[in-house]
Amino acid sequence: MTDLLIGALFLVGLWGLTTKANLIKKIMALSICNSAVVLLFVYHGSLSGSTAPILGTQEVMVDPLPQALMLTAIVVGICVVALALVLIYRIYLVHKTLDIRVIEKSVWKLHD
Repeated sequence: MTDLLIGALFLVGLWGLTTKANLIKKIMALSICNSAVVLLFVYHGSLSGSTAPILGTQEVMVDPLPQALMLTAIVVGICVVALALVLIYRIYLVHKTLDIRVIEKSVWKLHD
């Protein structure tokens, strides 16, 4: 059931990436996709054991590697979102809109 919810969250993000014309909404959708992937890895990593990876326990511990990798993925995702927002701001200063369809038309007019 959890896999279906995470998959639905990823599909919502993918839907936002493909259907929305506003660049800010596209970045929000990309962030939702990133969150779904992080949730998937952390969830499946938590299924490998029953306790936290702390020294001195005799029970089967959860593998800490997926958690460490997902912390890195979260940081990289935040950096990508920050860079994308800066680029979108610069695009807005030039084109005075965030609608990708209008921006594409104006860019094609510049090349003709």
